[in-house]
Amino acid sequence: MIHSSRRLLRFTPLLALTVLVAGCTTRPIAQERAARDRVAELARIRAELPEPTLHAKSPLEDYLRYALLRHPRIIAAHAEWRAAVEDITPARSLPDPKLMFEADIADMVMSLMPGLMFDIMTPGKRAAMGREAAANAEVAYQTYRATVLQVASDLKKTWADLAYLDTSLVLRTETLAVLERSLAFAGADYTTGRGMGTLEDQINANTETARLRIEVENLNDQRTAVRTRLKSALGLSRTADVPPWPSVFTPSPAPADDDTLWEQVLAANPDLGSMRAMVAMAVSEVDVARKIRTPDFTLGIEADVKANPIMWRPSASMTLPIWRDKIRATIAAARNRHEAAAARLGAEEIALAAELAEMTYMIREADRMIAFIDTTALPGIEQSLDSARAGYQSGMISLSTLPTMELMALRMRLEKADAQRERERALADLSLLVTGQIPVGAPLPPPHATVDSNAH
Repeated sequence: MIHSSRRLLRFTPLLALTVLVAGCTTRPIAQERAARDRVAELARIRAELPEPTLHAKSPLEDYLRYALLRHPRIIAAHAEWRAAVEDITPARSLPDPKLMFEADIADMVMSLMPGLMFDIMTPGKRAAMGREAAANAEVAYQTYRATVLQVASDLKKTWADLAYLDTSLVLRTETLAVLERSLAFAGADYTTGRGMGTLEDQINANTETARLRIEVENLNDQRTAVRTRLKSALGLSRTADVPPWPSVFTPSPAPADDDTLWEQVLAANPDLGSMRAMVAMAVSEVDVARKIRTPDFTLGIEADVKANPIMWRPSASMTLPIWRDKIRATIAAARNRHEAAAARLGAEEIALAAELAEMTYMIREADRMIAFIDTTALPGIEQSLDSARAGYQSGMISLSTLPTMELMALRMRLEKADAQRERERALADLSLLVTGQIPVGAPLPPPHATVDSNAH
């Protein structure tokens, strides 16, 4: 028992060293601190966002905030980003020490040697590996931002579709009433003998009325489908309670001019941000590849606790990176991947410029159509309708002509509703390119809160 206690006392320094090493922490690199600060900033932003309570008259911003705080796709992307940030620490840390044990045994235990072994990697290599992991975390963050924008865009498109359907159903209901009056007027003209071709008017009115009733039925079915899509866009499952359907639809404000939009795209587009992070990752990969020319070391120490006095056995080893063709190939491959990443970044900027031009054209086209209908078409039809009413009173035209003019006005209002829907959908697509198009309340840090993966 006394010999066992002595051996334990002899082993105590090694045991204390093991416990000390097990409680060690490593120093974070600058990119890791910046990434963790951004995670904390986003947590603060999300905590400060008020929990929206939806009702029928809630604005689009409340529906967006509801979706962006609850949608499973956003929650998943957020967790993936946080996991990527946590991966930076293992990437830039030293390998775990190894607890060793050796013994010499003949007829009995001749020596008993516990020990510790450390793999030593140069700080420059570990820093380069940490920067590579930080760039990967930046890619995950940009993926999270892209997911937020995609969910918001889907919701805005569904919102626009639902607004169009509600307006279209109201206008088609009014159109049915006008057609019924037209049919009654045509029948009265035919019975009294006023007008020409009133039997054909009756047939056309009957046909148009039947077609319009089918359209109304189809639109009601479509509205049910769009409401289900709105529920999905809010992040609600099929079995979740039905949310209040919005009844107030406000047109989105006009976007900024093209130059300002392009500056916003360059500063905050998540696809470009992801491409830049991939370029930074490739740069770090080149740094890591260059560091393979630097040897790695292994240091260890063992203690023969059966010897008296204790016999210590230090050991050391070093890698020999002598295969120059392997080193050259590794560095060349990393450089080529960097070149490919930089080229993809340039290609993405070119594609986004064309996409932005197409979207702004669609928005301007819709704005021109809406302005034409409001300032020219509808006032002209209203003027013609007033003239037709005066002509009927003077006996110059048939009574059935009046509903025809009313139908023209209703069809023009339908065209306006369709143009408004296309405008809102184009603005929703634009929000995928420009973060600034998302209303205030989105759970995103400001665009300037970025991580410089090239900083040392």
